Order: sequence, then C-alpha cells, then structure tokens
Amino acid sequence: MNDLLVMKFGGTSVGSAERIASVSQILSEEARRRPVVAVVSAMSKVTDLLLETLRRAEAGDADDVRANLQRLEERHLTACRQLLPPHAQPPVEDGIRQILGEFERIATGILMLGERPPRSVDEAVAAGERLSVLLVTAHLKANGVRAEAINGAEVIVTDAVFGNATPLMEPTRAKAQARLRPLLEAGVLPVVTGFNGATVDGKPTTLGRGGSDFSASILAAVLEASELWIWTDVDGIMTADPRIVPDAAVLEEVTYNEAAELAYNGAKVLHPRTLAPLIERQIPVWSKNSFAPDKPGTRIVPRIQVSNGARAVTSLPHVAMISIEPSSGVLSGAQIMGKALEALGRANVEVLALTSSSYRQAFCFLVRESELGAAMEALEDALLLELEHGYVRPIEVDEEVGLLAVVGEGMRGTPGLAGRIFTAISRERINIIAIAQGSSELTIAVVVRRDELEKAVRAVHAECRMAEQARARGRTP
Repeated sequence: MNDLLVMKFGGTSVGSAERIASVSQILSEEARRRPVVAVVSAMSKVTDLLLETLRRAEAGDADDVRANLQRLEERHLTACRQLLPPHAQPPVEDGIRQILGEFERIATGILMLGERPPRSVDEAVAAGERLSVLLVTAHLKANGVRAEAINGAEVIVTDAVFGNATPLMEPTRAKAQARLRPLLEAGVLPVVTGFNGATVDGKPTTLGRGGSDFSASILAAVLEASELWIWTDVDGIMTADPRIVPDAAVLEEVTYNEAAELAYNGAKVLHPRTLAPLIERQIPVWSKNSFAPDKPGTRIVPRIQVSNGARAVTSLPHVAMISIEPSSGVLSGAQIMGKALEALGRANVEVLALTSSSYRQAFCFLVRESELGAAMEALEDALLLELEHGYVRPIEVDEEVGLLAVVGEGMRGTPGLAGRIFTAISRERINIIAIAQGSSELTIAVVVRRDELEKAVRAVHAECRMAEQARARGRTP
C-alpha cells in the first residue's frame, strides 16, 4: 500500500477530552488524504497511577487500590461524556468499566498474594492504552470516520521478557499485515494501543521505556510505511530544553544518530531502540506538536549536510555516579570492569557514560537514579568475592551529580571544539568531574555537580551558538 502514514500520539496529546478531540481532528484530516494507522498512549499520568495501584496492592493497601480505581473510572467516564453525544456514551462507558474490571481482577490477585508477578503487571498496565484507544476510536466514529480499536497484543509479537520485551519482527510482520492491511484497504483507520504486545503463545507483554514510540516504529517498519509522525507536546527536537535555555531553537532536521544520542542523554526524543526498526528501511520520522499542529516540527532522517560543530545540548539531572577501584594488582581493572558491565547488562541497567584511568585502573560510570538500587545489587553480587577479599575497594556512589551531553554529527574532526566546551563550563566556575567521548565523536558527555548542571547547559549552548545556527539553517532555502 502506497503512502501509508503511521501516527503516534503521546500521553499529553490524549490527556483530556479536549486533547482527544484535537487528535481526532488531526487523524480525520490526514485520513482523507491517505491511509493512516494511529498508535495511542495512555492518558497522561494514567500509567503511573496504574503502576502505583499495583504497588499499593502488593503492600496490602486495599483502600488505596479502591480509591485509585475510582479515580481512573471517573477520569475516563468524564472524558467519555465530554467527547460523545448521549446516545453514543453507554457502550463506551461499558467498555471502560470492563477494562477497569479486568485491571481490578489482577490488582485483587496481587493484593491476596502480596507480590507483583511481572507477567501480571504487563497484562494489567496495558489497561491505560486500551482505555485511551477506546475513547479516541469512539470520537472518530461519532464524527463520521470509519475506525477500529486494536489491542497491540493482536499485532506485535515479542519475546517473554516481561516489562521490557523485544519484538520478533517476522511474526509481527505476519500478524500486522493480516490484521491491519484489510482494514486499511477497506478505508478503515486502525487505532492501536502503544506500549504492549504478546508472546507467540499470547501472554501479554510490555515494551519498556519509550514503549509506545517503539510500537509505532515497529508497525511502521512491518507495514512498510512511507513516514512515521510522533506527536508530543513540544514543537520538535530543540537545541536545548527551553525550560533551561529560553532562546533554544527547533532543529529543522536531525539524523537518526543524533536523535538516538539526544534521547539516550535525556532529551524528549525517540528512545534509541525506537529508531532501530526504521533505520533498516530508511523510514523518515517527524517529531511534531499536537498542541500546535501547523508547526513543521523536526524531521529525523538517515543523513543530512551539516556544518562543523555541535548542534544540541541536553542534560540528565537524576543520575548517580558509581566508582569502582581495584585495591591491588591481583586482578586487572579490565577484568573487574568486564564483570561489572556484564552484571549491569543482566540487570537491564543502562550505562549512560563510562570513563576510566589508565594507571590505577579505577573506573566510574553513570546510571539513572531510578536504576541505582538494581545496579548496586547486581554489582555487589557479581563482585562479592573481590569485595570480601579486599581486591576491590568499597564501591562509591555519588548521587549529587548531573550529566551534560553535547551532540552533533558535525563535531567529527572539528579541532578545538572540546576545548571550547570545557572552557565555557570552567568560565562559570563549574568543576568538571568526569568526561566521556566515544570514538564516533558524535557526543561529548560531561559530569558536573547536579546543582550546577543547568548553568553548564546554558554556557555550552551559548558558546556553540546552537540557536543561531539552527535558525540560520531553517531559513536556508
């Protein structure tokens, strides 16, 4: 099918009846021009509330579970009544109660067991996307658009790693083609839940961080879409976070590599693995603002012509630095580092930056604050003997740091750029704790004190004249 467009809408884009109505308008207008598949997240904050409800169930707090279920029901029923005419409300209200009833059944089981099996959590948490898809589809139908709600578990096949599943692309291709292609050929707009899938034998799974975007990119790849549009609440990919740098500018285009690096280092951009299914087929992606749909957004493409220099700076404040140092030469630092990284990999902990010394063979790395507990447990288990025998000094943790990352394809081979970045930070009397740069020269990562992070971001953004260059490029015909 030619010119297929996949559009994904994030939680803020469907966060209220007003926003869902706006999304429906975007979908209906585009569906008049070409075939469209929509992928929809849960309403903003709903996934967090569902997970918190399951945590309260595990803790045995039945009152909180009931209160949260009531909040979920009220929010979705209110949206239903604001979106739909009276005659169209009853079947949707029944659908809302049915989905929440299924969630309540799982929460009640967890309440009785006192634990949250990962498989049960995956099945339960998909309720958020199912509810939002129900509302979006109903509003489309009420406005004359032929649409059908699709559970992602029907079309995305994954492995059995609950909570962070990986798609199996060939089975997914077969299922998606069989389920979605006939609808598209009949002029029906499929509205698919993001974030979730199912194993080969039908067990519900979720796709982890950035899961809804990942769902959209998987479907774009297996359906051989012409484009993927990711709708969020910002105008596109920017040279910096505008809350930190008021004069930050929207980048007209970025490469897949730049987008992946920015996302990895804290920017609100597609998660790196979201881009993987698109790269092979060279499917372009647009990052657009559903609150301002007339704005062009940012196009993510395989390659662009770039001038020398950095293009964007991003930051992660909620990180922790873990330092490991051998106490003697009995074991090599490479052996210790290998065991540490292997342990973190098994625990699904992302290493955001890594740096080491050559003589003492000490090394340090950054992890997300939310993953610090899992990281320390994995490291202490993997290095138990080395720690007990004193071959490794006690592991040190610093939670008062932040990560700044400067990104740009144009940094490759640009002499003096790193020096300018470090000088700009030092000029603000900010101490640089650690530095990391990969061999690709695509990213320079700098660790500073957390309370000085925003000042460092502003200094680097100004020194590299990122906003000026982005605006100049946008004006270039």
